[in-house]
This record gives sequence, structure tokens and C-alpha cells, in this order.
Amino acid sequence: MKILPRASQWLPKELKERCMRVEPATIGHHLHFGFMDPRIKSLLPNVKVVGTAFTVKTTANDSVMVHKAVSLAHEGDVLVIDRNGDTRHACVGEIVAYAASVKKIAAIIIDGAATDVQAIRQIGMPVFSAGLSPLTTKLIGKSGEINTTVQCGGVVVNPGDLIIADDNGVLVLPQDPSFIEQVLEKAEASEANEPKIKERLRNGEALASITMADQLLREQGVI
Repeated sequence: MKILPRASQWLPKELKERCMRVEPATIGHHLHFGFMDPRIKSLLPNVKVVGTAFTVKTTANDSVMVHKAVSLAHEGDVLVIDRNGDTRHACVGEIVAYAASVKKIAAIIIDGAATDVQAIRQIGMPVFSAGLSPLTTKLIGKSGEINTTVQCGGVVVNPGDLIIADDNGVLVLPQDPSFIEQVLEKAEASEANEPKIKERLRNGEALASITMADQLLREQGVI
């Protein structure tokens, strides 16, 4: 068992606010990596989360390090839990979610199961999980790491990585403000253009014509 030093707080307020205004799905038009597997889903509707990753790795039925991670996490952190492939034991339920809510943790993301879904929804704590299970972890204290590199939803997550998540899924971006700035600029331009596309559609233009899909089909000799 190991607890490493937490990552430095690097996310500027202005950058975080811009991330809150952009949809992860819009970023998905411009990036091909960093998106967790769609099996990692929000248990709450109409949720949007932006924060930096506070990571924890646990095994099968041991919840000690999850409890410690919730206790160590700061306001605005996103707790990212690597379950080492376990899908049967729920490591987050009502009390863990309530403790996270009291500490104003931004969200909990689990590559595994959660439980007490009704209570979690009542608490209003954003929890993203790969499913639900009534079988829970226990206070064993045999293994686990905090503030370490983890795998979650098929994505490598380093402590301090930027997490952007909503009902559509979870995106992980590296701690690189200049790269994130480039990604945001492209996404913001796309979202600014959407009202114009909708107007052209209302005026009778075909979607394939607007998006240049027809041109690509002509180049391939399909039409």
C-alpha cells in the first residue's frame, strides 16, 4: 500500500470555465484519444464536471484506500478509481458519496461498480461507473495506491490530468495548458458554427452538402 504526494494544482480558473462551456462530444470531433469507454456512465442526469484527477488504485474487495482517498482529496478534485479489472464489488455507495459531497469533490469516476444508486442521486454527487452491484468492498487494508498512474475506462490517467465529463461520457486530457487551449479553440469554433448550420438546414440545404460529405462521396465515385 502506498500514498504518493498529490499533483500540483495547475488548472487556471479561466481555462476551467471555458471547459465547462464546451461539450465533450464537440471535442470528440477533433480528438481521437482520451475518451473513456462508454460503459463508464453517469448515475446522475444532466451533469457536467470539470476538474483535475485525484487517482486511487484498489483491488477486488478492498475499500481502505478509497476511503483514504476521499479523506485526502481537495475541493474540486475528481476522484478516479482503478479497480484492477474487478466488476463485481462496489467500492462507492451512499456513505462514500456523502463524504465526497461534504468535501465538495467534483465527481467520482469508477472503472467498476457503484451501489446505493437512489441515495447517490438524492445526495446529488456526480458518480460515473461501469455498472451497479449490491456486493460491496470491505475494510481489509491489504493493497492499493493513491496519487499514482491508473487505468480507467481504457484510458491512462495521471494524477492532475484534466477531466471533462457529462451525461455522454468522460474525457481525460493531459496537464498541458497550451494543448488544452488548442483543443478548446477548435471546439469553441465548432459550437459557434452550429447555429449557422441549423439555419442552413431550416432553409432547405442538405446535411451532406453542408458538411462536405457529398464532396467526399463524389471524390470516391460513389455519387
